[in-house]
Amino acid sequence: MAQFAHQLEEADNPKKKQKIKSSVLSWIGGIAFTFFIALLGVGLSQLWGFDRVGPLASAIIISVVCRQIWEYPEKIRPGIEFSAKKLLRVAIVLYGLKLNIGVIFNQGMPLLVRDIATITFVMVVMMVIAKWLKADFVLSLLLAVGTAVCGAAAIAAVSPIVKSKEEDTAISVGIIALGGTVFALLYTVIRPILPISDTAYGIWSGISLHEIAHVALAAAPGGEDALAIALLAKLGRVLLLIPLCFILVYWMNKRNVGKTGTTKVGFPWFLLGFIFMSLFGSYVLGEYLHVSTSVMDGIASLSTFILTMAMVGLGLNVSFQAIRTKAARPLIAMLIVSVLLTGVTYFTL
Repeated sequence: MAQFAHQLEEADNPKKKQKIKSSVLSWIGGIAFTFFIALLGVGLSQLWGFDRVGPLASAIIISVVCRQIWEYPEKIRPGIEFSAKKLLRVAIVLYGLKLNIGVIFNQGMPLLVRDIATITFVMVVMMVIAKWLKADFVLSLLLAVGTAVCGAAAIAAVSPIVKSKEEDTAISVGIIALGGTVFALLYTVIRPILPISDTAYGIWSGISLHEIAHVALAAAPGGEDALAIALLAKLGRVLLLIPLCFILVYWMNKRNVGKTGTTKVGFPWFLLGFIFMSLFGSYVLGEYLHVSTSVMDGIASLSTFILTMAMVGLGLNVSFQAIRTKAARPLIAMLIVSVLLTGVTYFTL
């Protein structure tokens, strides 16, 4: 907005000012469009069935369907792209408030070792299987990160690093949301027949399921202790998103050495914001300012909604043709890895 204001001040004739004002309205219109569909996604996620996949996947479903049956006005594209790119980074920075670093370091260090093993296992096995299946590389990498770390948020964080297309990011988020929901529901079904304690069940859920929401869904039937240890294990995986992103930056740059038409992957500056918000939320808001849980929950809901708007912007660039031609093999690879991860983590409890 500051850029548009400056341009208005510099404009020296009415026609130029009118053109700038029209650009501003188009920009606002695109953002408002993603806001509206995000609201629809939140509403849809309250309905039976969709409440299992959450607002992100619900909003992506609406935006993808909308894109197939109705071509949105081209003039609002700048605002849609702003949501897909800029708001995506804002949401990742705010997502850092969900990561309580103090709790992880004080109580979750033993679980962190398991989390490292989980992420290493998923990343290596997923990329090996994807190569064997000749699956799309970027889509497979996004799904590997989403499965290994924390679902949609992790995919959103690494998508600028791996330079993924907007449709690839949206497809990956949709697949992760659906796959994670299926596995979480399976966990709740088989929980009564498993010969393990509630604590062990919580650890298993936390180190093997895709998103925080999936972990909470699966661990809740095990009781409060199972839920607490599950979320602690999951937060450790979220923490490991930070070093994983830097490893990916190094790996992508090394992989692109000597390739024509490729550019060096830049430093993911938004991760510094993620780290800052994690530290700020862990040690300032909680310990010194004593911000209430309701306020923190409100901030978390805001960050989720902003991320939902970003997902809408991404989903509006998805075509069914791309899903049919690109998603099948990465999806198969992700399902195989998820099954393997479920089995390996269970038998190593």
